Amino acid sequence: QVQLVESGGGSVQSGGSLSLSCAVSGYVYSSYCMGWFRQAPGKEREKIAAIDTAGSTSYSDSVKGRFTISQDNAKNVVYLHMSNLKPEDTAMYYCAASRHLVPYYSGGDYCRTRVEFGYWGQGTQVTVSS
Repeated sequence: QVQLVESGGGSVQSGGSLSLSCAVSGYVYSSYCMGWFRQAPGKEREKIAAIDTAGSTSYSDSVKGRFTISQDNAKNVVYLHMSNLKPEDTAMYYCAASRHLVPYYSGGDYCRTRVEFGYWGQGTQVTVSS
């Protein structure tokens, strides 16, 4: 079974940057959608970024232009680089993988909006101060 472990969370000032990492293990097959989600207390879990195996990315409007999802397929690591952080970005951030294998060229938007994510990391807290 796929296992995901996030790291890199912490506190940062508004306008600052922070990078999260997600170590992926347990893959039987290589082609999964990978994504980043976040959830603040009392709010729904938000799909903020996704990437297909080929590297196509997709972002929610709330983070578009500020966050970048990337991956190192050889090292099985997924990253989320966050720039120009805002207090409203404060949340628990989760790395996730699709429940099923997907086509290599699924497309980032497909991964973000259509795919069921079935594997989750433990989460890492990101706090942005004003």
